[in-house]
Amino acid sequence: MKRRRQETWLGWGLVAPSLLLFALVYLYPVAYSAWVSVYEWDLATPARYVGLQNYRALWSAEFGEVVANTVSYSVGVVVLSQALGLALALALNNRTRLGALFQASIFSSYVVSWVAVSLLWIWLLDPQYGLVTYLLRLVGLPSVNWLGDHRIALWSLVLVTVWKTVGYPLVIYLAGLQAIPGDLLEAAALDGAGSWQRFRHITWPLLAPTSLFLLITLTVASFQGFDIVRIMTQGGPVTATMIYVYYIYEQAFQYFKLGKASAAVVIFFALIVGLTFLQWLLFRRRLHYTA
Repeated sequence: MKRRRQETWLGWGLVAPSLLLFALVYLYPVAYSAWVSVYEWDLATPARYVGLQNYRALWSAEFGEVVANTVSYSVGVVVLSQALGLALALALNNRTRLGALFQASIFSSYVVSWVAVSLLWIWLLDPQYGLVTYLLRLVGLPSVNWLGDHRIALWSLVLVTVWKTVGYPLVIYLAGLQAIPGDLLEAAALDGAGSWQRFRHITWPLLAPTSLFLLITLTVASFQGFDIVRIMTQGGPVTATMIYVYYIYEQAFQYFKLGKASAAVVIFFALIVGLTFLQWLLFRRRLHYTA
């Protein structure tokens, strides 16, 4: 009993620094935001208590559009990144040098900074001098104002984000594929199962933990999108690409409505936690783990 208690205290001692860092970096800012959210404060004048007025102020058509843009952006990024990442992982699931070269090439975009990626794609998508415009004109198609047309600007950001982040699900799915016992696939092949049947009944179910992990991490990351909007569109044209984190930034640092921005932070935190829990709840019964 004494030894078990010592091991328990040792375990808590080992995780204590991480828990402290988590509390300082994540929990304290959220708690402070919750406190500020019930005040009207612009940094220049003393804070004035207003209760839930900042939360009521968020109940507007503008905020509804921000949420809709964020959900559309997140769904597009998560679905396309996971689907493309899985397809590439299946195609590159070999140990050849050429396969490793392709993996490294695709993953390289993931480690490049958002600033560099955004500036590159601003040039590529330029409606007058961009490379994409040049290629469209070569085949007789008109140029497109990818970032200036409110109908397609958000989806242009989705495609740029997928281009940058697809290396992440590729690497994670490759790790998941290589963890699947080869004898299962070989036995299924000997029994006459085709490629699609092996994927559907063996590979895909055994990749469920990997898919859930990617679903959660990509969803959280896409909801936190900021850099690409700040650099490429600043939320425009009009509010076509105004997503949640950029909206918080704008309220806090352009309009100096810190109370309203903090209320949006509290709602955002609740949404992320709730969405993550819901995803885990929906998929936990479908998980299959290999020994």
